[in-house]
Amino acid sequence: MRISHLTPWAAAGLAAAALFAVPAAASAGQQRTAAPRNPATTAVDPYADYYADAQGKTGPALKTALHDIIKTQSKVTYDGVWNALKVTDQDPANPNNVILLYSGRSQSKATNGGGANDWNREHVWAKSHGDFGTATGPGTDLHHLRPEDVTVNSTRGNKDFDKGGSPVSEAPGSLTDGDSFEPRDAVKGDVARMLLYMAVRYDGGDGFANLEMNDTVNNGSAPAMGRISLLKQWNQMDPPDAFEQRRNQVIFDQYQHNRNPFVDHPEWVSSIW
Repeated sequence: MRISHLTPWAAAGLAAAALFAVPAAASAGQQRTAAPRNPATTAVDPYADYYADAQGKTGPALKTALHDIIKTQSKVTYDGVWNALKVTDQDPANPNNVILLYSGRSQSKATNGGGANDWNREHVWAKSHGDFGTATGPGTDLHHLRPEDVTVNSTRGNKDFDKGGSPVSEAPGSLTDGDSFEPRDAVKGDVARMLLYMAVRYDGGDGFANLEMNDTVNNGSAPAMGRISLLKQWNQMDPPDAFEQRRNQVIFDQYQHNRNPFVDHPEWVSSIW
C-alpha cells in the first residue's frame, strides 16, 4: 500500500532534510557533487512504500506499475509554475537566485519574464511534441519544467536531444545544430530522467497524447522524443545528485505530491528501455 503525501514518513523526512544541504558547487554551471544515493542498495529504502507496487517488476510491467503510481498527483497552473520554479530550482548558495538548466548560471529569481536576459519556463519535453501546449497536466508538470535563459530556451526550441553541433551562446558546454540539442555534461542525466518521467507519466490518458521515447531526431509534432539510446547513456554517466534529489522531494512535498521514479531509482531506466 502506497503512502500518501499526507502520511508522516520519518525515513523520508530524514532523507529530505539531508537533501537540503546541497553543495555550493551546484551553482554557476559547475559540475554538481553527486550525493550518496540509490536507496535500493541501502539497508533502508525511504521510498519502498511509495513504489511497493513496482517492486520486482521489469520491462512493460514495471512501466505500467510506475505509471499507476505517479499518475496520482496535484496539478499546478501555468502561472503557478513561476513561483514553484523559484523554490524547486533555488541556488543552494544563494536563496535569492535560481540555477538555469542549460546555462548553469545563478540568476535572480526576480528576473523571470520575456526579456532577452530574463529567465523563463523551459519545457524539457518540448510542448509541441504531443501538442499539449501549456495545458494543466504535461504542460505544467514541474518534473520537466526548468528555469532557463530566454535566448537559450529559444535556441533549444523543440529540438530532440543528441550529440554535437556548435556552442550555444550563454550556455557553456551546450551544443546545438539544425535538429538537435546537447546540454552541458552536468545536467545530461537530469534531462534524460525528466524525459523518461514524461514517457511513463503520460500514456494517452488524461485527455493528452501518449508520450513515447524513440531513437530519432526531427520528431516534430509527434508525441515522441529522442534519442533514447543516448539518453540511457546520459542517465548512467550523470547520476542523480543532491540538487536533483532535493528538487524531486520538493515537488513531492509541496506541489504535485508525485515523484520522478528515475531520480529515486535510475537503474529502472535500463529495466524498461
